[in-house]
Amino acid sequence: MADRTLFPDLSSRLPGFYELPLSERRMIAAKFAGEEDTIRFGEKCNLGGLTAELTDTFIENAIGGFSLPLGVATNFLINDEDILVPMAVEETSVLAAASHGAKLVRAGSGFKTSSTPPIMTAQIQLEIPGKNISEYEAKLNQYKPNILEYANRGHKRLLSRGGGAIDLTWRHIPEIQSLILHLDVNTGDAMGANIVNTMAEKVATLIPSLFSCEVGLCILTNLSVKRLAKAECWIPAKVFDRPEMDGADVIERIHRAYLFAYHDIYRATTHNKGVMNGVDPVLIATGNDWRAVEAGAHAWAARSGRYLPLTNWSITEDRHLYGCLEMPMAVGTVGGVTKLHPTAQMALKLMGSPNARKLAEIICSVGLAQNLSALRALSSEGIQHGHMHLHQKNIDLLERQIRQGATSQ
Repeated sequence: MADRTLFPDLSSRLPGFYELPLSERRMIAAKFAGEEDTIRFGEKCNLGGLTAELTDTFIENAIGGFSLPLGVATNFLINDEDILVPMAVEETSVLAAASHGAKLVRAGSGFKTSSTPPIMTAQIQLEIPGKNISEYEAKLNQYKPNILEYANRGHKRLLSRGGGAIDLTWRHIPEIQSLILHLDVNTGDAMGANIVNTMAEKVATLIPSLFSCEVGLCILTNLSVKRLAKAECWIPAKVFDRPEMDGADVIERIHRAYLFAYHDIYRATTHNKGVMNGVDPVLIATGNDWRAVEAGAHAWAARSGRYLPLTNWSITEDRHLYGCLEMPMAVGTVGGVTKLHPTAQMALKLMGSPNARKLAEIICSVGLAQNLSALRALSSEGIQHGHMHLHQKNIDLLERQIRQGATSQ
């Protein structure tokens, strides 16, 4: 955690932050990370901080690095704690939208979050001849404690931290004559892909000794339905008051925009892309597997058989806007890139060195803020007004480069 005795007045509410020089923004961010040495902080957050050794470790056939801008989203008040959120993304308007959404939520009571334990699931496919499934299920029930004990062998460190394989369930898919085992593993503060895949392959060597079967695939599922994070917010209508539009009208429009996404898959797809505009940059900044979370998010959105919005927006009896985002969030704060990449380490430190569950809750809050900002813009002035204002810097830079190129020829 940042040392609040050194910096007692930290607040993520930073009006005009984007107008400050980069050096001053780094000084403020360094305080949140508990870093008195702002030069050291800047070195870890620079645009080319990977060594040749780390680059070769992270990728095959390395030839260099590809930089993304790293910024911080402001205004986040999560469970009454001020947090600056690091985000790595090339899109001009993403951080502005996240910060604006957080500002609206802050005017209410901030974000309230929760999460389930970090349970990942591995799938083990057993190809079963014939249709008499009950005898296989009886064997699995009989040997279930032994299978879990076998899966946990050699994982003393994980077990000592309260993790390890905790449950085994199964389901039959007759179309492929397979019994699919689901091995649930508490992975602690790790994302856990390597842990659960190792356990699945280990269990797969034991099963054929218990009954006759052929073992098919052994791998985790990225639809981690037992590893969920949730963020909620309640915002009074007056927060949305504008000279040209009453706040109550704005939240009615936001709710109608949500209903559009709920009833139309084309709109729901773009609605959810907006949520992931907030989620993915935090995953990237912290060295987490954004592709895995993306896959799980879209599968979760379609779990009812219809593809639906990831968020839920409604108007309460006291005319507050209520928002909620709950989704699978398999993230880690230990192991892999998260611990090796210097910028990922500093990004976590910037947020107070959260554990995996708290990081998941922060990321959900950013996704909800991003979605709120987009819906508010769509429901009032239109999405292009703010987006193109911020995008103008890109256009100006491109025009300068074209002019310079023409002059040099």
